[in-house]
Amino acid sequence: MVDGSVGWSGTIDGMNSSNDAAPVASPDHDAAIAMWQAYVEHRGGARVDDADYTVEHFGDTAGLADELLDIVLSGRKRATAELVSEFAHRGDPLPRIGSHWIACDSTGAPRIIIRSVALRIGPFGSADAAFAFAEGEDDRTLESWQREHRRYWERTTAARGAVWSESEEIVFEHFAVVWPPEHADGHVPVRPVP
Repeated sequence: MVDGSVGWSGTIDGMNSSNDAAPVASPDHDAAIAMWQAYVEHRGGARVDDADYTVEHFGDTAGLADELLDIVLSGRKRATAELVSEFAHRGDPLPRIGSHWIACDSTGAPRIIIRSVALRIGPFGSADAAFAFAEGEDDRTLESWQREHRRYWERTTAARGAVWSESEEIVFEHFAVVWPPEHADGHVPVRPVP
């Protein structure tokens, strides 16, 4: 990571120190519901019980969850990739354009709401330099994207008793941060008038 404001110089494999390998806490669903309700009310009051969102975190370790969330908060990361088989393993539906997810930090606290704006499914080899750059991780090159995602997926599939293959289908997702206002894409900070 080059961006000093993020303070992240690790890799997506999330194993840079013993603290990084700690498990991520379960999401605080009550706080996530409250965040969703505030977002819905801000948008004009659509019914909260009609929510089309999931509550998740980035990565598979506490350190990685916070590192990747920090990159999103910095504005550098606006894409993510996940194996289709991981969604199936968790029993989660695949995202769709317009769906939302509430991203939590490693303590399970909801921090932001993300909206899917573009999706495609393809194999590992279909990732390109533009997608790697949009993911915002490491040095943002396709080479580092491939190296670190290969490590990550080998580790996460092994953890569920499977073997990862480059031919597996991957969801390539572009997203926008939509809530809270201070982190939403397009937000212009209000500066005090001198």
